[in-house]
Amino acid sequence: AVVGMASTASAADSQKHRKETAKKILLIGTPPDHPPGTHLYVTECRLLAKCLRQTAGVEAIVSEGWPTNSTAVEGVDAIVLYSNPGAELLFAGDHAETVETLLNSGAGLVALHWSTGVGDKDNAELSRRYLARLGGLFSFAFSGLAFAQTPVERLAPDHPICRGWSDLEVRDEIYLNLKFLPEAKPVLKVRVKSDKPDVPPKEQVVGWAYERPDSRGGRSYGNTLGHFHELFADEKFRKMIVNGILWTAHCDVPAGGAPCKLEADDLKLDAEKK
Repeated sequence: AVVGMASTASAADSQKHRKETAKKILLIGTPPDHPPGTHLYVTECRLLAKCLRQTAGVEAIVSEGWPTNSTAVEGVDAIVLYSNPGAELLFAGDHAETVETLLNSGAGLVALHWSTGVGDKDNAELSRRYLARLGGLFSFAFSGLAFAQTPVERLAPDHPICRGWSDLEVRDEIYLNLKFLPEAKPVLKVRVKSDKPDVPPKEQVVGWAYERPDSRGGRSYGNTLGHFHELFADEKFRKMIVNGILWTAHCDVPAGGAPCKLEADDLKLDAEKK
């Protein structure tokens, strides 16, 4: 009986320690706003959450829109957006003060594809506020779009975001001419061909890391790739994203990159599943 009680106590202590030391990551998606196979926000958030849970000590939660249950954001180590414009999602609602508190306390911030942007290109204050938190910004006030097939080049191979993957090529919607803070560190770039044969391809930064000076060690990672669902079938693509999420949450990223295995069934859309 004594042995049994000791084992129970030990298991309870272990579970309590795991809960106290776990990294809590909140992934937020919004309803699709593009044709089928693109901008599948919640679907991709669930895939990324499944990948994140493969790292020991990580708890990943998915929410459609900002959580209505306040306990979902308690103790969050990183907020991940794969959604419509992140500026509005974070700072245009009643929860903006909660977001500021989380970010000031050092919570990480990750924005993917359209969530790196501001929807209202004429709202200079909202753009400024989001840029200050993310380190980079897409806006139709100064940016553009182009579809391209291109390699993704690692500008900082020694950065944790770039660990364990290389030779990644994407067919994606590329965001052009982003705005960056001077302190933001470009880590990924692509080359976009011009329509004019005599003009060389133009380099575009598609991923950056930003260590926020206005918070307690807060980190941000922006990555503008991810328009098509098919991109998430590439393990190297997922690793590029998951590495960045873990980095913002102050998790150790292995030398071989984060584990992010998925089965073929995981990638099937509801319409494809029998």
